[in-house]
Amino acid sequence: MSIIHKIALTFIDSVGHIHAKNLLAHFGTAEAIFSAKLNDLMEVPGVGRVIAGQIVRSDALKLAEAQLKFIEKHQVNVLFYTDASYPYRLRNCFDAPILLYYRGTADLNHHRILSIVGTRKATDYGRQLCKQLCEALAGYDVLVVSGLAYGIDVAAHKESVYQNIPTVGVLAHGLDRIYPPLHLPVAKKMVLNGGLLTEFPLHTIPEKENFPKRNRIIAGLSDATIVVEATGKGGALITADIANSYDRDVYAYPGRTNDLSSQGCNFLIKTNRAGLISNAKDLLYCLGWEQAGPDKPAAQLQMPLGLSDSEQLIVGFLKDSPLRIDELAIACGIPQSQLAMPLLNLEMQGILVALPGKLYKLN
Repeated sequence: MSIIHKIALTFIDSVGHIHAKNLLAHFGTAEAIFSAKLNDLMEVPGVGRVIAGQIVRSDALKLAEAQLKFIEKHQVNVLFYTDASYPYRLRNCFDAPILLYYRGTADLNHHRILSIVGTRKATDYGRQLCKQLCEALAGYDVLVVSGLAYGIDVAAHKESVYQNIPTVGVLAHGLDRIYPPLHLPVAKKMVLNGGLLTEFPLHTIPEKENFPKRNRIIAGLSDATIVVEATGKGGALITADIANSYDRDVYAYPGRTNDLSSQGCNFLIKTNRAGLISNAKDLLYCLGWEQAGPDKPAAQLQMPLGLSDSEQLIVGFLKDSPLRIDELAIACGIPQSQLAMPLLNLEMQGILVALPGKLYKLN
């Protein structure tokens, strides 16, 4: 599929992510969409005469040419929704972007991804928590995601760079700029061990409405979102709410009851929107990431008798390492909704253990 057609699909007025996915499901490729006739386009659910007419008359291919020149010059990767390289965690989200622009070296399908977010007006308490968290994560082969904003976001990126943890910044603008400009030095380092990611094309400025869109990508990329410090309002709470809507884990550090910088964290914990953690050890336990001893002997797996086909599949995929339910669903080729019963049966038989963070391992 031509890159220019993929990019052009995002430049058609009135065609958002939902319509784009419907069009792809109907026609198969972006080229086929641009080659389709008006009446054929109108057969796609949700695409009426107005949208079909915009597709036929669109100058989106010309607009995409300018993007392509920048992409080639600056070695930007274009990640399309149907590409194998597109982040699979994000693809599972109903409002995932149809296309992403990415500069960097980190694998966006890394086996462990955490987002660390918080207030733009971080206190010494919040920055210290962020430092301790990144120091503890350094030995756990994790990718850290945040929004490159002031406060906790940039603290998470800087600490990750210092600890040699790959870290990705999700931007609310195009890759032709860095906002705020003060964070350009750390952004350059992140591209070397991590990356910069955005759904927004060249020349997009960081407008207010772009930040919630940015936040959904942060939440969707990650296994879990950690809110280090947050006020009663702001992007960190939005990211946490989005992560909850995606059925992803959310954790928060508590603060003093009269501390304005911790009101958001305390609220998330009080309303059961986030699990309480007081240190990195709590988080690692909740996620089931505690490291086994280096001299621990490998377990010998014997397949139990009387298991159904789906239960045997699950046990087979869990024999090497624990897996989250979304990873199991992909490995087994079974929808998550159909995994619930065999997982429960295996747990009741004592064959597997359900860990916090929707992680499963053999007993």
